[in-house]
Amino acid sequence: MLDDFHLLSSRIRQSILNLSHRTKSPHIGSSFSSVEILASLYFKILAISPTDPSNSNRDRFILSKGHACPALYAVLAERGFMSKEDLNGFAVNGGTLEQHPNMDNEKGIEVSTGSLGHGLSIGAGMALAAKRDRQDYRVYVLLGDGELNEGSVWEAAMFASSHHLDNLVAIVDYNKIQALGYTEDIISLEPLTQRWSSFGWATAEIDGHDFGQTFETFDRVPFSAGKPNIIIAHTIKGKGVFFMEDELLWHYRAPDDEEYERALRELPQ
Repeated sequence: MLDDFHLLSSRIRQSILNLSHRTKSPHIGSSFSSVEILASLYFKILAISPTDPSNSNRDRFILSKGHACPALYAVLAERGFMSKEDLNGFAVNGGTLEQHPNMDNEKGIEVSTGSLGHGLSIGAGMALAAKRDRQDYRVYVLLGDGELNEGSVWEAAMFASSHHLDNLVAIVDYNKIQALGYTEDIISLEPLTQRWSSFGWATAEIDGHDFGQTFETFDRVPFSAGKPNIIIAHTIKGKGVFFMEDELLWHYRAPDDEEYERALRELPQ
C-alpha cells in the first residue's frame, strides 16, 4: 500500500509542477511540502465522497495556507472531485480555479482562504457546530508555520480548547521557511509543541513525508478526550525535487523550461 501512496504523491507533484510551469504561478515549494499530508487525508482518512460532496455529516478540510492551493487542486482531481479539464482552468483569464481557494462544495473546496490566519477560526466554528448538532464529523485544518505569526491563530487555539473541541484536528506544515526567510530568523516558534500544549491542545509530532507516521497519527485522533488535536508535521519546502528542496526561491518562482524538464526527471513516473 505504501508504494501506491508514493506513486500517488509523485503524480500529485507532477500535476503541481505542470500547473506552475504552464501558468508561471508561484508557491510550488509550499505545495510540494504538503503533498503527503493531503494524500493521507483525502485517500485514507477523510469521510468524504465526490458523489455526495454536500453530505451534512462529511468531514471538513480547510487549507488555511491557501497559497498552496495547487496541491489541493491536484489532490481533488486525483480523488474525483474535479476533472483534469478543471485543472486547465487554473490561473487563466476566464478560468475556473483561482490562485487561492474559492469555496465550491461540488469541487470539494469547503472554504475560501488565502488571507492567512483565518482557517483555524473557521474550523473551530465548524467543529463547535458539529458538537451542538450532535454530528460526528471531524474538521481538519492545514496551517503553514509562517502563518502561526498571526495572532488570530492563537485566539482560535484558546477558543477550541475552551470548548473542548476534540473533533478539531490542526496540522502545521512545518517546512521552516516562510515568505521572507527562515521561520526561525523571523519569529521563532520553538518550543512549538509545548506552546500548543500550553494552550490546552493534545499534541503529536511527525515526519510529514512519512506515510507510516501520517496514517498512524491520524488514526489515533482524538489524542485525548475533550482536547483539540494538533499535529506538528516536519516537512521540507520543495520536497521531491532536489534542487527545489529547502530553498526560499521556490516560494516565489515558477520553473522555466529547463528546470521543468529537470524536475520531471526527478519525479517517479
